[in-house]
Amino acid sequence: MALMPFLYISCIDFKGTDNGIFINDRYALTLAYGYDWLSYYRHYIVVTMRKEYTVTVNIFGVYIKKVGAFMRLIEKVESIIIGELPVLKEVYIHIHQNPELSMQEYETSSYIANQLKELDIDVTEGIGGTGVVAIIRNGEGPTVMLRADMDALPMKESNGLSYASAKTMIDRKGNETPVSHMCGHDMHATMLLGAVTVLAKKKDAWSGTIVAIFQPGEETAEGSQAMIDDNLLAHIPKPEVILGQHLMSFKSGTVGYRPGQILTAGDSLKVTFFGAGGHGGMPNNAIDPIVMAASAVVRLQTIVAREVAPQTQAVLTIGEFHAGKAENIIPDEAYIKLNIRTIDESVRAHMLEAIKRICNAEAQASKAPKMPIFEEINNYPLTVNDVVATEKIEKEFALTFGDDAFEMSPLGASEDFSRYGRAWHIPYVYWFVGSTAPELYNKAEANDDIGSLPGPHSPFWVVDLETTLVTGMKAMLSAVGAWFDKK
Repeated sequence: MALMPFLYISCIDFKGTDNGIFINDRYALTLAYGYDWLSYYRHYIVVTMRKEYTVTVNIFGVYIKKVGAFMRLIEKVESIIIGELPVLKEVYIHIHQNPELSMQEYETSSYIANQLKELDIDVTEGIGGTGVVAIIRNGEGPTVMLRADMDALPMKESNGLSYASAKTMIDRKGNETPVSHMCGHDMHATMLLGAVTVLAKKKDAWSGTIVAIFQPGEETAEGSQAMIDDNLLAHIPKPEVILGQHLMSFKSGTVGYRPGQILTAGDSLKVTFFGAGGHGGMPNNAIDPIVMAASAVVRLQTIVAREVAPQTQAVLTIGEFHAGKAENIIPDEAYIKLNIRTIDESVRAHMLEAIKRICNAEAQASKAPKMPIFEEINNYPLTVNDVVATEKIEKEFALTFGDDAFEMSPLGASEDFSRYGRAWHIPYVYWFVGSTAPELYNKAEANDDIGSLPGPHSPFWVVDLETTLVTGMKAMLSAVGAWFDKK
C-alpha cells in the first residue's frame, strides 16, 4: 500500500453528511474526514478508478490500494434492463388498462404468472387467493424476497392518458364501480417482473435465491395476511431479508429511503349507533341516533387534541356519516366510518380504547336502546425499516443514484408489507421511487407548490413511465446487490 497525494480543501459542504461516494461510469468521488499531524481536522477529496482501487483514510492520510476489478450486480445487468424496456412498457400499459379490485385480481395474476413462466423458473399461483410466487434458485448464497402488490382502486382515472383505464367492475358488495391503478401497483408489479426477468437472464452475475411475491389486496390490508395464512412460508425458502418499494410523487429518477419508521400504522372502523325511530315532528317520542353520532364525531376530535401528547404523531379522520332516508323521519340507526394513523403502538392502543369509550358514553347519554357496534374495516401495522439492512441499501443507492437517492421524512400513509417480516421475524426494508416528470416537478418546486402535484390516489396522477420503470428496476437490483455482491 502506497501513500498517494491528495487534494486538500479547507472548507466544503457535503450535503450535511459525513461521507459518501458519487459514481459515474468510470470514477468514484470520495469525501473523507480525518485527522493528521498537520492540522486538527481536514477534508479529503479523492478521485479513483472505481473498479480498480479501494481508498482508506486514517490519521496519516489517504491510501489507495489497487485491487482486482470489481463490478456490482447492477453494473453487470444494466444493458439487459435497457433491452427489456420495450416489452416491459407493454406489460405496464396492459396492466394499467386492465385493473382489478382487491382480492379480485384474477386476470392480473394470471397474466403475470404467464410472463414469469416464460423465464423457466418456479411459479406458484393462487396463494392467498390470487397471489403469485416466483423462485429463482441459482446456487449457493443468500435468499432475498422481493414483493410487489397488484390490486387497483375503486375510482375513475381522469388524467387524459391515451391508455387510461375505462374499466368498471362489480365489487364484493355487488356494486358496480370504476377501477383504476391510481396507486401505482401496476408499476410496482412491472418493476418486480422486470427485476426477476433480468436476474433470470443473467444468472452468471449473482449466486443465491430470489423469491418474488406478487401480492393481492394491499388496498384493503388483506393480501399479505392472506398469503401468510395460506402457508406462504411452506412454499418458499425462508429469506434473509424482505424488500419492497412504492411510487410517490417525487421527481422521477429519484429514490427516497429511511432507516426506522417510514410509514404509519392505520386502523379503519365502522361504528353503528342505535336509536328509536319516530316522526320528525315528535322527537320526544324517539331516540335520535343522528344527534348521538354527531356528538360522537365532535368529541372524537378531542382524542388527538387532548389525549395524545403533542410530541407524538396521530391523526383521526371521520370520512363517512350515514343515516336516514327522509328529512322528516328520525331513523333507527346511524353509522360513521373513521380512520386513525399512529406511529407508536401504545398511542394506537390508547386511541382505539378512547374511540370505544367516547362512542359508548354518547350512547349512554342519549339513552340508546343498545350500545354501539364496532366493526374493523382494516388495519395496517407500522412499517419500521431494519436499520442495518437499510444502511446496506443506502450505500448501494448512493453508488447507483448519487444525489438522486435521499433520506426522506416518514409518510402518513400505511402499508401491509411489514406483516411478512413481523410474522417471520425477518428484517425488511421499504423505500419510495419518484414518478413525476422532471419538468412538472421542477415547475412546482419553483412555485413552492410541490404539495399540489398529483400522486397516489389522485385521479389526475400520471407516472413518468420509462424513467420511473428504469429507476424502480435499478433500485430493486441495487438493493439485491447489497446481499449478492461479493466485494
